[in-house]
Amino acid sequence: MTTTTGSADLQREDRPGEDRPGHDHPSREGGGALTLSAAARILERFAHQTVVVVGDVCLDEYVIGHAERMSREAPVPVLAWRRRVCLPGGAANPAVNAAVLGARVRQVGVVGDDAAADELRSALVAAGIDPTGLIVDPLRPTTVKMRVVAEGLSAPQQVARIDRQERRPVDGAAGRSLGAALARAADGAAAILVSHYRSGVVTAELCDAARSAARTSGALLTTDGQGDLGWFAGFDVVRVGRADASASLGRPLDTEADFEPAARELRAALGARAVLLGRGAQGTSVADAEGYRVVPPANVSEVFDVTGAGDTVIAVVTLALCAGATPREAVFLANAAAGLTVRRLGNAAPRADEILTELARRPNAEA
Repeated sequence: MTTTTGSADLQREDRPGEDRPGHDHPSREGGGALTLSAAARILERFAHQTVVVVGDVCLDEYVIGHAERMSREAPVPVLAWRRRVCLPGGAANPAVNAAVLGARVRQVGVVGDDAAADELRSALVAAGIDPTGLIVDPLRPTTVKMRVVAEGLSAPQQVARIDRQERRPVDGAAGRSLGAALARAADGAAAILVSHYRSGVVTAELCDAARSAARTSGALLTTDGQGDLGWFAGFDVVRVGRADASASLGRPLDTEADFEPAARELRAALGARAVLLGRGAQGTSVADAEGYRVVPPANVSEVFDVTGAGDTVIAVVTLALCAGATPREAVFLANAAAGLTVRRLGNAAPRADEILTELARRPNAEA
């Protein structure tokens, strides 16, 4: 029986002093696209950033087996045990993405008093992330999301998922401790990223604490919000998916004629510097001070697993803005990174050199 921590074990079996955002924008091709040299300069600056990631952390557990036959008891495959892999998930995934890209990362969140919390802390430390901002609430378990994955098919396939989590909002003494941990972690940070997975950690009160910490520290304030968009009023950057934007606005978002007014309306309502409206295979709608633009996706033909792609996007956007990129340049770079993430099973964090290689593959890429 093997238990490991790290994304490499999730691949297919056949695959063996802070810098503040500057006013000097890197050279660009136009429309938000970056030359390779400009992209490289932005990525190099990631190592000078300290980022706080706060939100609904969890432990992503993968139980992986080899599909041998179909069960006689139910229409499901019988799997022979191969290995167990645990990865930082939820709000810990954008933290890992930022750390892999060279940033100094401080994690803030809530865990239980249990073995899963110990595994999560160990995984964060192994990724170079400071976990001291994780507070313990003995009244709730550490969120664990277990996937059962079958290998030996044409491609690894998720058979089932079992979640253990408490969605009750964190409040009382635990809520006060969480706010205090965020304030401590934000000291000297270039950015605060709020990752909302609807597991009770991100609340209106936490968002108030994030705004206060950002004002005190001068940090950029970003979020990847899954609903409850009103909580993020006054944030610098709000990323939201199509379904959550549609639910918030109370109307469907189907055509280009729907997306532009939606992105502009959300930006105005939230008072954000930029709203990034994720559209999957259609790219990302960006509404900012320069107007509106759709940044195309980097990869729509080699999608293997979309898990964590949004986390990659918000992590790269946050770091790129801290490194002096415009919102459109940041999204261009982030979409290239997400194009790598979706080619891999489970949470994945692309490296800077992989992002540059991805950009170089594009037609008409300029040095």
